[in-house]
Amino acid sequence: MGHLIFESLAYAIGFAIYRRDRRLYGDRLPDPHRSSVIVAAILGAAIGSKLLAWAEDPYDFARNWRDWQYVLGGKTIIGGLLGGTMAVEWVKARIGVTRRTGDLFAIPLAIGIAIGRVGCWIAGLADHTYGSPTSLPWGIDLGDGVRRHPVQLYEMLFLGGLAALLSRMRAAGIRREGDLYRAFLIAYLAWRLCIDFLKPEPAFAGLSAIQWTCVAALVWYVRDAAALLKGREVAHG
Repeated sequence: MGHLIFESLAYAIGFAIYRRDRRLYGDRLPDPHRSSVIVAAILGAAIGSKLLAWAEDPYDFARNWRDWQYVLGGKTIIGGLLGGTMAVEWVKARIGVTRRTGDLFAIPLAIGIAIGRVGCWIAGLADHTYGSPTSLPWGIDLGDGVRRHPVQLYEMLFLGGLAALLSRMRAAGIRREGDLYRAFLIAYLAWRLCIDFLKPEPAFAGLSAIQWTCVAALVWYVRDAAALLKGREVAHG
């Protein structure tokens, strides 16, 4: 129940921040195409979230794919972000929108994910987002007698800092169109690649499915990362 409450709060607060920022900073998305892009983002996020969740443990999926509760239950943030991003870019290419339109979503996403992680923390072992065992003094016992890395708390702190950094980037006025969303996405991909080493997830050649996805996405965005660091514009061809 706690997980559902905080997940709902994440959506509500994230959307409220988006609406506020849209009033303050304007929307670069042309009105005739806004609904198409929003629908693409929602559907792409839903599909991407599920596909990566199933890929996390293909053997478990093969055993349980007939169980509709199992199939509908799992989802991943990384899959949702990348699925939504790819769907939006595909639709924009189809309808002729060339401007980058993700900046308004960067800070709401960072804050929304952080709030959602509170729900993951409350759910404990049942949520399957817990950390690996640790002997560090801040390890937390989630009820099974094992002290674990509080990875959800780590992520909340990281995302809070990232949201503050993105706010400073926007206030400084140094970003180009699309920089804020790219900075958020690249930073979160790199974070998940690193922090997921502290999770007991099934691994393929040393990395989990989520980590391999992060690696692939970071390779795709390497030119954007370099452009952000150098302060110049780069577009994928």
